[in-house]
Amino acid sequence: MKLNEEFEKTITSDEVEDWRYPRFFCPADGNSVVITGTDAVHITRVLRMKAGDRAIVCDGNGTDMLCRITAAAENAVELEVLGRRRSAGEPDVYLRLFQCLPKSDKMDFIVQKAVELGASEIIPVISKRCVSRPDNKSAAKKAERWQRIADEAAKQCGRGRIPTVGSMMSFTEAVSLSANSCEKGIFFYECGGKRLGEIVTEPFPSHIDVFIGSEGGFEPEEAELADVSGLVAATLGTRILRCETAPVAAIAVLMNITNNM
Repeated sequence: MKLNEEFEKTITSDEVEDWRYPRFFCPADGNSVVITGTDAVHITRVLRMKAGDRAIVCDGNGTDMLCRITAAAENAVELEVLGRRRSAGEPDVYLRLFQCLPKSDKMDFIVQKAVELGASEIIPVISKRCVSRPDNKSAAKKAERWQRIADEAAKQCGRGRIPTVGSMMSFTEAVSLSANSCEKGIFFYECGGKRLGEIVTEPFPSHIDVFIGSEGGFEPEEAELADVSGLVAATLGTRILRCETAPVAAIAVLMNITNNM
């Protein structure tokens, strides 16, 4: 019997806690894993883990491995694979968030919460009402920081893949990308639209795109472009939500509708 088959056969509900150890992302080769770099330093110096301690290692492709440390040093931590299972925290819908860039550090919060709630990809967008318009150098630095936030959020919440933060693009480019690569594109418009329960119905789409505006929302011509490109206008109710609240609400509702929450 293969290792993962034996493990899945013998695990019981009392052993669920075995899957709540510190989580790291690393490719695995057979029944052993070697973690290097900053994660190795974190394991040995911050968490002070040692031989015999357990950790969860995810291969980044949706498989979790319950592991036991066999040797721990700052430059490399070696682990033995005890069992495998599908990552329970990975949704079966691919949700891509097109977030128009907000002011200040609000995007940090949005990226973190979007990853926790199940978004698979986050793309920063520059729309007409965006106040924040970083130059190329600043945008690159911001993208690096947002990806680090996504990495840490994925570890913390038990994701099976690390969501990607894409390159910044214009609203027109974002709409074109969505129209050519998505099953269901949803445009959250402050001037009204359909309820999500009317838009996303069974059989559920495997890929959903979500567009959220910055402070001030969208210009009418942007809404018109989204409409003619096939995106469906949606509403999150009669209350006006902040630009950092709207993506959290939208993703949570969509994950619930598609049975991923």
